[in-house]
Amino acid sequence: MQKNIFKDHFSKQADSYQAYRPTYPGELFKYLTSVAPSNRLAWDCATGSGQAALALAYFYDQIIATDASETQMRNTTQHEKIDYIIATAENSNIKNNSVDLITIAQALHWFETDVFFTEAKRVLKNNGIIAAWTYNLFRLEPEINSIIDHFDQNIIGEFWPDERKLVDNGYASIEFPFKRIKAPRFKMTTRWSLPHVLGYLETWSAVQRYKEINNLNPLETITEDLSLAWGDPQIKKEIDWPLTLIAGRHKTNKP
Repeated sequence: MQKNIFKDHFSKQADSYQAYRPTYPGELFKYLTSVAPSNRLAWDCATGSGQAALALAYFYDQIIATDASETQMRNTTQHEKIDYIIATAENSNIKNNSVDLITIAQALHWFETDVFFTEAKRVLKNNGIIAAWTYNLFRLEPEINSIIDHFDQNIIGEFWPDERKLVDNGYASIEFPFKRIKAPRFKMTTRWSLPHVLGYLETWSAVQRYKEINNLNPLETITEDLSLAWGDPQIKKEIDWPLTLIAGRHKTNKP
């Protein structure tokens, strides 16, 4: 029997994760609903703080939202349509052939993908949709982008888990055993102040690992430069994260 090992990189900062992470665009969920066979049941896998699950509640009759982290589950927002369940991606205990849509938001790179895709095929209906998306560094003004790029590559780069490489290459190296569908491009856009940006950077797993090993917050190395480039820290600036989306349709031998 396959034994799943859950790598928990986020429970320690679960409160901050809910407070500081950007939100996904509503157009993404509207599109995914439009190509799914029905809007009865969606499975949001590795739901984290439940952000994607809450968005799906506008479109689906029921959402099953699973996560292996009990701490993350304690930080979710309750909703009458959402059933939050502590479970790994590879062993969901969801009924066979019952799910119209599976979503995996910024989490596929943590999975045992071969085992998870077998589980996804088991629970998906014929013609059901599976969609996974990820995002990398946010984009602002060129001067700020340069500081963030330096921070990511030269200060905390070695502290990212190996799975982060899958994000860097836009999931291109993941074998995706579903009939691909060509989806529109999506991006997250928001307006944040400098304190909010620093709070977001604090949620990065590489920042947390750096702090544990060095007993020092790496953000201290860039805070002064960021402050000079930003100006008034309370001014909100527009920030973009381009999303990389891979989506496919599950085709069974059934008519």
